[in-house]
Amino acid sequence: MELKFDKKMIRRILVGVLGIIVAYWLLHEPERAKSIANSVVSVLAPFVIGGVIAFILNVPMRAIEGKLQWIKKNFLRRLVALVLTLLCAVLILALVVILLIPELVESIKSLGPRLESAYYSVSTYIKHMLEKYPEINEQVSQYLDIKNYDVSALIKQAIEAIGSGLGFLVPQAFNAVSTVVGGLISGFISVAFAFYTLFQKETLARQGRKVLYALLRENHADYIVKTLRLTNTTFSNFLSGQCVEVCILGTMFAISMSIFRMPYVPLISVLVAVTAFIPYVGSWTGCIVGAFLILVSNPLQAVWFVVMFLILQGIENNIIYPRVVGNSVGLSGMWVLIAISIGGELLGIVGMFLMVPATSVLYVLVQDAIHKCLGKKEISEEKLQAQPPQIISTRKRMEKKKKEK
Repeated sequence: MELKFDKKMIRRILVGVLGIIVAYWLLHEPERAKSIANSVVSVLAPFVIGGVIAFILNVPMRAIEGKLQWIKKNFLRRLVALVLTLLCAVLILALVVILLIPELVESIKSLGPRLESAYYSVSTYIKHMLEKYPEINEQVSQYLDIKNYDVSALIKQAIEAIGSGLGFLVPQAFNAVSTVVGGLISGFISVAFAFYTLFQKETLARQGRKVLYALLRENHADYIVKTLRLTNTTFSNFLSGQCVEVCILGTMFAISMSIFRMPYVPLISVLVAVTAFIPYVGSWTGCIVGAFLILVSNPLQAVWFVVMFLILQGIENNIIYPRVVGNSVGLSGMWVLIAISIGGELLGIVGMFLMVPATSVLYVLVQDAIHKCLGKKEISEEKLQAQPPQIISTRKRMEKKKKEK
């Protein structure tokens, strides 16, 4: 059989050879490849972050822009929508700060005397226990024999450690300042790129489609465009559902804590709501901080707060979150739980946040592929019902047809 070296075959050979060269280089120069990859990531990171910011802001901005159709000029309508979106974001942050800062200041002020009192109580209890049980006192004295320590030697070692530490801290401080400056520059680039993306989103989308249709087959480009649009819709719905779920959880904590007359109601309820943006595990941060604050004030109430948290968290995890967020992305509660478990196992907190909308997109794509396969095989609709009819084997069906003839 004679091979025909047409353009397609030559292109495949070139791609294969290039792939072999790249794989050989990656295997023999892993450190250099890693360095180049890190450089590429550091260059692209501000633009990726800017894209994420633009995507998040586009969800409320799109809704606001839809309400401003009476503004005829597109640029002016988009500018007003962006300004209103930023104002809403600033107002929400300001509301959170107004609720948190005064409570946090009062908590810190009240924690001082309470911690001092708690320290005095604990030290008195330990002293009492050591006097009551002399054998424990002897064991502690063995390991903490202060009389044998040379105080002057310890001071000398401390001075030497401080001197050597200064030589280490100076370059570290310079690196820290460089990192902060670099972070500020990257942040400015990310914000500027986000604003540009929001103003030019239709133009950028049209340019991206032109590139896809120019480089790929039409059916392949159609599939990619369809997947990207589905991803955009799913992630937007996910963010909306997550915001609704967070508000519900914060309200539940505020009402429950007010009923049981617990302290720090605004601080803890807002903290639990903000940290709940991380699905399932984020609110545990608010639980730990809240339990600690209440513990200093009233240990018994801290225990009841943890019990209340476990009950509300169970309701939120098994009823509210799967229904609110699951319905927003088109997934049942079972699939939401599976997605979060797999995402947390693979990528930790980020995976838990991203896996729900990603699973929704994959679910729709697999569902479409299955429907296409069933359509090609011409499977009867009766067999796909919830209660399918009794399935007769092919052999019995053939015998039945022979008898009828």
